[in-house]
Amino acid sequence: MTAVTDEGTAPAGSPAPPEDRETDGPVPVPEAGRVPEPGREWNDGLIARRAAAKAADPGPEPARDDDVRPPQVEAYVPSGGPLRPRLDALRELVGLSRARLDGDTLAEAGRVLDEAAARQRLSSRHTVVAIAGATGSGKSMLFNTLAGAQISETGLRRPTTAAPIACSWTDGAAGLLDRLAIPGRLRRRPQPGGADTDEALQGLVLVDLPDHDSAATEHREQVDRVLALVDAVIWVVDPEKYADAALHERYLRPLAGHAEITFVVLNQIDRLPGEAADLVLDDLRRLLDEDGMALGEHGEPGATVMSLSALTGEGVDELREVLGRFVQGRTAAARRLSADVDAAAARLRPLYVAEGRPGLGERSREEFTDRLAEAVGAAAAGEAAEREWRRNAGRACGTPWLRLWRWYESARRPGGLERPVRPEPPEERPSSRQRVEQAVRTVADEAADGLPGPWAQAVREAAVNGADGLPEALDALAERSGTEHVPGGGAVVATGVAGACGVAHSGRVGGKPPRPKWWPAAVLAQAAMTLLQVFGGLWLAGQIVGVLEPGYLTPALVMLAGIVGGPLVEWSCAAAARGPARRYGQEAERQLREAAAACGRARVLDPVAAELVRYREVRERYAAVTEISTTGG
Repeated sequence: MTAVTDEGTAPAGSPAPPEDRETDGPVPVPEAGRVPEPGREWNDGLIARRAAAKAADPGPEPARDDDVRPPQVEAYVPSGGPLRPRLDALRELVGLSRARLDGDTLAEAGRVLDEAAARQRLSSRHTVVAIAGATGSGKSMLFNTLAGAQISETGLRRPTTAAPIACSWTDGAAGLLDRLAIPGRLRRRPQPGGADTDEALQGLVLVDLPDHDSAATEHREQVDRVLALVDAVIWVVDPEKYADAALHERYLRPLAGHAEITFVVLNQIDRLPGEAADLVLDDLRRLLDEDGMALGEHGEPGATVMSLSALTGEGVDELREVLGRFVQGRTAAARRLSADVDAAAARLRPLYVAEGRPGLGERSREEFTDRLAEAVGAAAAGEAAEREWRRNAGRACGTPWLRLWRWYESARRPGGLERPVRPEPPEERPSSRQRVEQAVRTVADEAADGLPGPWAQAVREAAVNGADGLPEALDALAERSGTEHVPGGGAVVATGVAGACGVAHSGRVGGKPPRPKWWPAAVLAQAAMTLLQVFGGLWLAGQIVGVLEPGYLTPALVMLAGIVGGPLVEWSCAAAARGPARRYGQEAERQLREAAAACGRARVLDPVAAELVRYREVRERYAAVTEISTTGG
């Protein structure tokens, strides 16, 4: 019989080419049912020790050429199900994250996407299963037993397997083997057995790997490379090394999420007396459970754990049956890719999942506005506007003598005739800048609280970059603030922030506080009181000098009425102006506060909110990748 390969034909059961052999000659597969030699006794109560080398038995006879099954070409069937939406979500997630995460962080996710695309372009009717194990575990013997031919070399000299060897039960797997970089000279076909056995394994591509604990570095590198590409793995362990820390820490524990495509086979149970095999198998299950690998027992999805002897054939038929059902399901490739997506998402979880509910709440926004209003001096500006309004009322309604005195006092002070609306000392400007910077830091920290590191840093950078020049803009806003008459006796504070902050706002620089409608009447009343004082004074003076007839009471009363009426009118005006002045000051404070808030919103809050929206978008994509609710942790 000749076995067909993807590169040509080779005798079935023939050894590998000389350049790929590390033994002096082929070692045939032992016959099933062979009893272990005396001296291989159970010597430590748990782990069997090898005492002697196995003797070689004749291999199977070559099959006739007329037994060769006709080649079967399996067409590619597109994969469906939930995997494709998850891959699309992962691709979008990577694209949205490139501006915030470095390339090394996203490298694993990118590799998963590339490998998924490569695998989905190839046959979905084939399942690539790798057989991996440590030196002396008997994986090559199990490989040959499943294939029914001497394909992979076995022997005492280690390591025996130097390069991956593939055995395909059907045609059409050339692309998959090219992806694994297995050359044509290392591709084989199994020896036909029973019709049922061959039918169950149709679509299987079995790959024998070098020892994962080989002393040769290139062997370990090949194991790692192929394990990242196959659809499923059969881990072959023996009673001596099933608890090897290198196996569990380097492979089984990191691949715990791939339990559904993992087979763990305890080989060489023929060396264990009595119930020792069950004890070792239970201990192996315990170790796998500690590794975090789910076990497929009682109908639950998980790893398949079983025991057998490749030497005697015990348990091999059961493995063949389980493997046949697994291959015929044709879901291994999708489950492998899904597990890879899970692993990539688990690594990225700290970069996307926040603690709590980060964001800018209404309270944070109000506190930020309060801090900016304090920095710009909105309260002081309102108080100054109120004082200015009352001062103007005093100028209009005060007695001429008091107004002359106030004018005289103002003239004596340098610059006293033109008082600023906001008498804030210039030396307070540095503290104002500090208050603005503190407000920006506080709102950035509150917005970034609980966010993953890269997104928290992005939020802080957006706030800091947006706040560049904010203190100067607020200073300009405070310097340009003024009042303007509006209907109803209100006021608007001129902001002048359209250029400084990039926002439009009502109001303009200049103007004086508005006067209520009753002010002309108050001015006339004060003028009347002044005329009474002048008239009474002149009348009394005329009587004193004898120009007029004496009668001091009447002119004195007229003059007294003017003297008393003037302050009374002024006091009445001040009382009537108290309410409008307060409202005017409050309106001035509100307008200046709104102008400062608009400036802070345009420069700081909007960029921060944009970063938070971007984070929520990638968080939703991550939720789609992990198939969890967006309200989850």
